[in-house]
Amino acid sequence: MQRIRLRYTKRGRLRFTSHRDFQRAFERALRRAEVPMAYSAGFTPHPKVSYANAAPTGTGSEAEYLEIALTAVRDPETLRALLDESMPPGLDIIDAVEARTSGLADRLTASVWELRLDGVDPVDAERAAEAFDKAETVEVQRMTKNGVRTFDARSAVVNLESLRNVETHSSQADRPTDQPCAILRLVVRHVTPAVRPDDVLSGLRAVADLAPPVPAAVTRLAQGLFDEETGTVTDPLAPDREAAATAPQPAAATAAATAPVPEGSA
Repeated sequence: MQRIRLRYTKRGRLRFTSHRDFQRAFERALRRAEVPMAYSAGFTPHPKVSYANAAPTGTGSEAEYLEIALTAVRDPETLRALLDESMPPGLDIIDAVEARTSGLADRLTASVWELRLDGVDPVDAERAAEAFDKAETVEVQRMTKNGVRTFDARSAVVNLESLRNVETHSSQADRPTDQPCAILRLVVRHVTPAVRPDDVLSGLRAVADLAPPVPAAVTRLAQGLFDEETGTVTDPLAPDREAAATAPQPAAATAAATAPVPEGSA
């Protein structure tokens, strides 16, 4: 059995697709691309697909991950291209590697988020980010299935900064263009309970009275292992690429590469 890990996106209006919507679209793409999927046992077999830490509905993403199990070996890049052609534009399969290490979900320990705040002056956003950063705790509330829960949104945020004159990843097709716009970028650890971008926005409202006039356009830019030394979020597929680069070639491939070329067959 071969395992392939894929990175996919949620762009533009497709950010409003739920995780279940994506699952249905992806399983249709698997059938169209005739991927030799492995299936679970039991009365109702399902294709073996493992999803890892999907972004909330309504948020865009450049870094969503999943893993599939195959019954036959396939080239990861060829498989990626076939699946990407079978997916709707906006749900794009942008990377694929063969799984050669364990624990993909364990390497998703932090995310980089971008928040586009239309109608907010960048100066006000910078002031709010500084107030949030200086606070020891920022308590926010969220409605859960067990009722309203209060928790600290500050402790999970590693870095929060206001950016100017940067190209954003958020769709601007349905966004105002004649108003000020602030861009916030933050690195958030994956903790329990999870701290989401809307929780950080609630925290900014609490500590600095920052209230965007329209909903923020939120995009996940990266997701992976948080590097304590550099303060960055690393590529979770990098260990698989490194393992593939150092893996010995199969004997048949090595023999073919080193076999002498017969005379007159140039």
